[in-house]
Parts: sequence; structure tokens; C-alpha cells
Amino acid sequence: MRKLIFFIFVTAVLVLTFVLMYKNSSLPTITYFPIDEENTFTNAYSELNFSNKDSKDSYVLQWISGSKSSQPLYLRQDVSLLYENGQLRGVRSKWIEDTDTIKISEKLDRNKESIFDVISFHHGEIHSSEENIKSIQEMTHDELYVFDSISDNEYKSFRSPQNKHEHNKKDALDQAKKSTLLHHWNQLITHFNINKESYTSIPLSRLYLYDDRSLSGMDQEETNKIIGQLWEGLYKNYIIPAANLNSMDKNSNYIPLILISKDRSHLVVLFELNGKKEKLIQRL
Repeated sequence: MRKLIFFIFVTAVLVLTFVLMYKNSSLPTITYFPIDEENTFTNAYSELNFSNKDSKDSYVLQWISGSKSSQPLYLRQDVSLLYENGQLRGVRSKWIEDTDTIKISEKLDRNKESIFDVISFHHGEIHSSEENIKSIQEMTHDELYVFDSISDNEYKSFRSPQNKHEHNKKDALDQAKKSTLLHHWNQLITHFNINKESYTSIPLSRLYLYDDRSLSGMDQEETNKIIGQLWEGLYKNYIIPAANLNSMDKNSNYIPLILISKDRSHLVVLFELNGKKEKLIQRL
């Protein structure tokens, strides 16, 4: 009888262990592998669209992102981050096996003048064999200004200002956003006792500029590897935790700051989530 009980206990433990291992291996993640030169994204995009509502006190922001690879891949994943005036407004991620297409779409009701930034990371894994795994990656971005047009009694939007009034609105919104972010980033830099002079800074929302442009002192291959590994770390330590915040918690979180050491030995990512200041370090 004791042997039977022991056998049942051991079997249950093994089954539970297998289930947990399977569950953990099935969790969505982003993993950098060497870039595949044969597969590409035929289309990748991030887009912000504005529309008025019947009520003049608010408007609708449509946030879309998506990508299509040249063929179905073993694993496809897109991550998209939305910021309003530098504050985190939303996090969306899709993870699909054996597909070539991913699309993310959402509508938000807003009621104030704002600058909206969206940055997305599009990723795919190609498994030629268990030993030969490669990946493709691309970043996309969009930025939209929304302002209250007093003369027309409605909200309007622009990407690039077309007249003096829009230029003035852009300057005012840019300055308010810059002031808020600099104050927040300086708090993080002071908290972690970082010497700013030793680093080149890049806001996460501007990282897309290096999708086809190399980082200082590095070639494009090195840059692609650094960026792929950076998104791998961000997904685990920033994106997943941020996605689990409620809407009120997101209001106190801002665009992360990436600091690349001038000696090209490492980079640092500074951010705050749920009131806790965080620092990630990546060796280069």
C-alpha cells in the first residue's frame, strides 16, 4: 500500500513538473537571434489616427500597429507602446505561431491637448532546425499632435504644423513634454548616481531612428544586435510588468531613457513603474 501511495505521489510530482515546464515554455517572449538575410518584413507600420466625436469635449484616437513577413514564420510577435505627453498610455503585444501577419488595433477616448507617440517592435523567429535559429526585426513609429481649436470649437490634429497657429501649439506642447520628461529623467539619474557626461542618451520613443542607422562608433550589424537584445530585456523587465498596470497606475510612468556609455562597454535603461525606480544594464 505504501509503495502504491509513493508511486502515485511521484507520478503526480512528475506530471505537475511537466505541466509547469510546458506552461513556462509557452509564455510569450522576445529572444534575439542572428538576423536572417533571406526573410524580411514586407510591411511594418505604426499609425495614430484622430477623429472627432459628436461631443466637442472629447475625441477618439485610433492606435494601430502591424506587420507582415515575407512568409509564415515559426513565431511572430509585435509589441506596441503608446505615450501621451511622455506618459505611458497603453501597452499591447501579440504573439502568434506559424503566421506571417500581426495586427494590433485599439480606440481611446481622450479629452485634452496632447502629443501622442507610438513605438512598435516587430519580431519574427525562423527555425531552420533546432540548432539553426535566426530572426528578423524592425521598429516603426508615429507621432500625432492634437489641439483644441477655439475658433472652430473642436479638436484638430496634425503631424507637421501647416500654419502659425499649429506651430505655436507644437512649440507649447513640445516644451511641456520636454520639461516633464527632463525632470523625471534627472530624478532617475540622481537616484542611481549616474554621471550623465559618460553617456549618450536616447529616449525609448526615439529608438526607431536607429532601425536603419548605426549607433555612434558601431556598424549596422552591431547596432541591430544591440537593439534586438535591448528589446529582449525590455520585454521581460518593462513591457510585461507595464502591461499588467491598470490605467491609473500608467499615469505616473514615463518614457524610459536609454543611456549608452561613450566607451561602448554597456548601456543602461532607466524607468519607473508603479512607484519603483528601475535600472537595467546591458553589456555591449
